[in-house]
Amino acid sequence: MADEVLLEVTDDESGLESGQKEPILNKYFKFVIKMKLSDLHLKADRPAIVRMKGDLRPLKGGPLSDEYIRKGIFELLSEDQKQLYKNNGAVDFAHDVGPPGDADRFRVNAFEQRGKMSVAARRVDRSVFKFEDLHLPPVMAEIAEFNQGMVLLAGITGSGKSTTIASMINYINARWPVHVVTIEDPIEYLFTDDKALINQREVGIDVADFHIALKYLMREDPDVVLVGEMRDVETFSAAVHAAETGHLVFGTIHASGAAQTISRILDLFPESERRAIRQALEFNLQSIICQKLIPSVKEGVPLVPTVEILIVNASIRKLIKEERDNEIINVIRSSYETGMVDFTEHLRQLVETGYIDHETAYDAAPNPDELKMALKGIRQATTAILG
Repeated sequence: MADEVLLEVTDDESGLESGQKEPILNKYFKFVIKMKLSDLHLKADRPAIVRMKGDLRPLKGGPLSDEYIRKGIFELLSEDQKQLYKNNGAVDFAHDVGPPGDADRFRVNAFEQRGKMSVAARRVDRSVFKFEDLHLPPVMAEIAEFNQGMVLLAGITGSGKSTTIASMINYINARWPVHVVTIEDPIEYLFTDDKALINQREVGIDVADFHIALKYLMREDPDVVLVGEMRDVETFSAAVHAAETGHLVFGTIHASGAAQTISRILDLFPESERRAIRQALEFNLQSIICQKLIPSVKEGVPLVPTVEILIVNASIRKLIKEERDNEIINVIRSSYETGMVDFTEHLRQLVETGYIDHETAYDAAPNPDELKMALKGIRQATTAILG
């Protein structure tokens, strides 16, 4: 664990009405907000700990007792949540710090360990960035303007999928009077209504699980839907149903490329159902955006996304229908002028514009030799698509 954080946490009761008492743990939450940190950890017999630039660092002030932590957490819980904690030894809840309408939110998990209480709290970010601020291609705006169908964000954990989706929801929010419903575990970005009406449901806090949230989704009159991770048959089936009934649906999935995303979805289903799922993808899939975060050499830009973008057209629909998923990359490479791009071409662009160096590009490339040719101006020939 890194060295102790030099700044000391102090009580701050500014903004409270006369006679109003500040929850005793709020000074730690306020410190996390002030320092723009991501996480707070409380463990009995240890100082409070924060995550700063990826590392855990203890705060000044000495160890906290189990009694102090337990009292502070129980101040924040409803009677039902207290009972849930007593029954299960753990509870998830949301805690707002600040005035209504402008509060910062934390997603908190309190749990028993070795007979004492520990706490892990994640700050939910309010800073939703524009596509250009995230260094994403301009075609992202066109994808966000679809009025129905499925848009899937693919990548590993920590690849920036949630940030990219948040920027797309924010783009919609600034432009159209639509109803957006999100189902997330956890909520990672908080939206403030602009043109759109946005309702965000957090699994474990606002609703028991994804399946219950999806059961009631269509009764909530959404126009745009965000379904966190496509993790099982029921989640994906509900997302497809929403797309088929005229909604724009965003979702995330763990996959490394556009063709692999389709395979990953099909693998969720038994063999007997895969033909029907292919047909659903053929008619409802609008775009797949695969993303990785890589180190940048440009000043003020620590990380930059490299992407593979598929926009479904007639050729793609034909390949999906005919189970020729391995040929999808050829359509992407022959359609750069439409905004589609594969990882190799996007890495080339990032090198040429000075965002990344050659070594980083080769490390991230699916095929380093192919990237070397692209950087020399040699494009790989694409084979025939149709027929």
